[in-house]
Amino acid sequence: MDTSVSTVKNQTVYIRPSALTDTPSHYCPGCTHGVAHRLIAEIFDEMGIREKVIGVAPVGCSVFAYNYFDTDFVEAAHGRAPAMATGIKRLLPDRVVFTYQGDGDLASIGMGEIMHAAGRGENITVIFINNAIYGMTGGQMAPTTLPGQKTSSSPSGRDVETMGFPIHMAEVLAKMEGSGYIVRRSLHDPKNIRLAKKAIRTAFEAQVRGLGFSMVELLSSCPSNWGITPLESLKWIEEKMVPVYPLEDFKVAPTLAGLKF
Repeated sequence: MDTSVSTVKNQTVYIRPSALTDTPSHYCPGCTHGVAHRLIAEIFDEMGIREKVIGVAPVGCSVFAYNYFDTDFVEAAHGRAPAMATGIKRLLPDRVVFTYQGDGDLASIGMGEIMHAAGRGENITVIFINNAIYGMTGGQMAPTTLPGQKTSSSPSGRDVETMGFPIHMAEVLAKMEGSGYIVRRSLHDPKNIRLAKKAIRTAFEAQVRGLGFSMVELLSSCPSNWGITPLESLKWIEEKMVPVYPLEDFKVAPTLAGLKF
């Protein structure tokens, strides 16, 4: 009798990062916020900075981010995370300070805060989740909503003649002299998730090296408000969002080029 099967032992291929708490997620099925959380937590562990991190979450789908990260965290008013992060970093310059913000928060009510934080070259890191819609408050049109995209406040689709064009935040912030690292990535498939992780790591490296403002924009899914399945939402990112929001490096400080992780 072949007994070789009995000698096979289970192998651990993945463990939850220590920087991520064992907390059930409140996010909708198919939402890629959880993927972003995992990447960030893995990076904290790999860099050995978990005890130095202070996160800032504003109002929006990210409002409960403090439940998921085993790091110090504070809550900010809607759109005001960059302002709060600025104060924390200036008071505690040895800490690694980051904000975790959605597109309605960062590109609408928080536009003034994010622009001036980048303009001042505040040495903070911003993780910007762009799902082209207001997720928590009912699926309304956001500053990043695509032309023709239907939302609860644009049921016939975004008409650029009356509602304007989407705002490309990575391109805008890359023009600010205080920015050291500005890129856009996506979370719609394994290859792009790996590239997103490298970008997030580089953004935190930029802060540790004192290179000024850094931001990683992540194209993310919102199947509940888009009205499609989780699988369809990943294809929607690839086929609809990426052509409008190209995945590029918009600004990379010379000392960050060629970093290997």
